[in-house]
Amino acid sequence: MTTTQPAFTTHTGDFYGFEDLLSGTERGIVLRVRDFLRTQVDPIINDYWARAEFPFQIIDGFRELDIAGLMYDGLSAHRGTRLLTGFLALEICRSDPSVNTFYGVHTGLAMGSVNRCGSEEQRRRWLPPMARMDRIGAFALTEPHGGSDVAGGLETTARRDGDSWILDGEKKWIGNATFADLVVVWARDTEDGHVKGFVVEKDTPGFHPTKIEGKVALRAVQNANIVFDGCRVSEENRLQGAHSFRDTSDVLRLTRGGVAWGSVGCMMAAYELALAYAKEREQFGRPIAKFQLVQDHLATMLGNVTSSLAMVVGLAQLQDRGVNRDEHSAMAKSVVTTRMRETVALAREVFGGNGILLENNVARYFADAEALYSYEGTREINQLIVGRAVTGMGAFV
Repeated sequence: MTTTQPAFTTHTGDFYGFEDLLSGTERGIVLRVRDFLRTQVDPIINDYWARAEFPFQIIDGFRELDIAGLMYDGLSAHRGTRLLTGFLALEICRSDPSVNTFYGVHTGLAMGSVNRCGSEEQRRRWLPPMARMDRIGAFALTEPHGGSDVAGGLETTARRDGDSWILDGEKKWIGNATFADLVVVWARDTEDGHVKGFVVEKDTPGFHPTKIEGKVALRAVQNANIVFDGCRVSEENRLQGAHSFRDTSDVLRLTRGGVAWGSVGCMMAAYELALAYAKEREQFGRPIAKFQLVQDHLATMLGNVTSSLAMVVGLAQLQDRGVNRDEHSAMAKSVVTTRMRETVALAREVFGGNGILLENNVARYFADAEALYSYEGTREINQLIVGRAVTGMGAFV
């Protein structure tokens, strides 16, 4: 009896060949994105990361790929499964976590908010140009005094004034906000106390974004502090389906899984860099890949990548079946980012002192992993979401 060997992916980090779960059409999309990243992003990203600037010229390439609307009906030539969009997040983050953050904020958080919470008219108005990437989006939830407790402690306010709303307050860490055309802002209604969503367009009076300087992770992401000072937004720009923080959480549930996928890409890149370096770097007259301790590091890294990829594939399958719950996304985000943190540290260790040189790339993944580990829900918060699900008892306060 003969057996057919699986057609493993070209990625050495996909040890079990999970990419083969994609259809032929889906794999073609991934390969086009891979080629774009290899030729247009990889050669330039270290320079932009070092200068804390974003390579805006790559947006034209993303437009040509036509992948921004894959998650939403009627916005792309191909309606993507969660498995496909997950592999795209992995692919982009494998090239650079900052670029994936830009892409995820726009396509997941901003477009997801409009799709989930907007009226039919609002979806028709904003989603098509966002899918074409003619208009770039941002998502403003986190505040200077509120991260994990933002649900109960949201300080930015929205006050109804005739056919408009007046926004006052501050937001922090808002990716894309220095240049975004549309910013989805979450604010507490002063009348009923509920959280509502608003789309604030660039150059609206009273909207003041300022770039955050001095970051040591995701340096190419243009994070902003935003001050809202009597910022007037029309009722037409209030997301008509956003009535409480529960609606905000519905968006986060979907995008949290995307962070887990991106984290697999981050650690996969670090592993692949370490493996290639170990094969060519010689010490004591032989490649360091021949040393037992180095092989132990490589095997541990690959195990982390493989088990994490299996977890996010399972998560995507739950999402595609429509049975994903908060705790599923929370577990993936918590577990995968923890494994990522160990993996990028081991990869940097394989490089020795050379691991701190930006030219060797692994330092960028090592630094950026710290941001992925923290944003869209810290490990502790996600662990408590899982703990509440399995025990039936909340332990948040």
